[in-house]
Amino acid sequence: MSDTTTLDAVALLKADHRTVKGLFAKFESAKGDGAKKGLAEQICLELTIHAKIEEDVFYPACEGVVEDGLLTEAYVEHDAAKVLIAEIEAGGPDDSFYDAKVKVLSELIEHHVEEEEKRVDGMFSQVRKAGLDVDALGARMAAEKVELTKAFKSGGLPKPETKTLGGTVLA
Repeated sequence: MSDTTTLDAVALLKADHRTVKGLFAKFESAKGDGAKKGLAEQICLELTIHAKIEEDVFYPACEGVVEDGLLTEAYVEHDAAKVLIAEIEAGGPDDSFYDAKVKVLSELIEHHVEEEEKRVDGMFSQVRKAGLDVDALGARMAAEKVELTKAFKSGGLPKPETKTLGGTVLA
């Protein structure tokens, strides 16, 4: 990842989006199980950290500022991604559906990014129009990102917690 300590919240999240998009592209062209596994693990790490900082800092700041439908849809998309991430993490390239799970995760994230980055009515546009202090949010998110990266690299990804899938228990 690039140095995100000086980015505002929207720029930080967009940088994350570009990083993950690049990782998905590398996965698509990767040859060999080792390369695929490494890339999938990096994708899962990046997305887990990204979702956590959005849910801990960015989305709460968006409440009452961003269209409710966008926010609730974002939470559901995060939960769907968490399910796929858990599946990918539990499996490996030799599993029958491994590549398909990574592909579907890529498509889900592509849609999610589109919803956040739409020029006129996207979440980021609404945040900027509302005048939220994106610099302060970016600083908080960058600090949390550093801590999460250290924790997850040393201790592995946590068991996914979902906000919108109350009837589902993830292993």
